[in-house]
Amino acid sequence: MSIGETACTYAALILHDDGIAITAEKIATLVKSANVTVESYWPSLFAKLCEKKNIEDLILNVGAGGSAAAVAVSAPAGGAASGGAPAAADPAVEEKKEEPKEESDEDMGFSLFD
Repeated sequence: MSIGETACTYAALILHDDGIAITAEKIATLVKSANVTVESYWPSLFAKLCEKKNIEDLILNVGAGGSAAAVAVSAPAGGAASGGAPAAADPAVEEKKEEPKEESDEDMGFSLFD
């Protein structure tokens, strides 16, 4: 991540934390007041991102992968759209899956140090 991205990220988080609308001008003002030089397109990119995405969700899902979130969101929507029948079948499928138990060294009849 470049310095410009980091500075704009912090500026957007500061504005969000203070409850101020996130705009390119406000991000640029905060970055300038921090004496950080960024390319002129970074503040507008971050402002557009903040318009389209909920900052709270981005903060809470920092470690989550993008595809996992899409699957989690689309699964309930698919079940609701088809009358809920597939949603009822999903828990049954999960119950049928059993994880194989790992065998210990004692069960194999040898150990690493024999």
